[in-house]
Amino acid sequence: MTDISEVFGFIKDFGFPVVLSWFLLVRMENKLAGLTEVIGELSCNIAAMRGEIPKR
Repeated sequence: MTDISEVFGFIKDFGFPVVLSWFLLVRMENKLAGLTEVIGELSCNIAAMRGEIPKR
């Protein structure tokens, strides 16, 4: 059986980095979704400028 202080040591050592990584990934996911939308709009605008599709 592991000592309780050893368990708390694992939480202290690995818990904070895991929580911080999760928080940053959640924030980055929203930014990536917005970036994907903007890139799609940009590609439509470029295609419209080339005359490949009608402008919106």
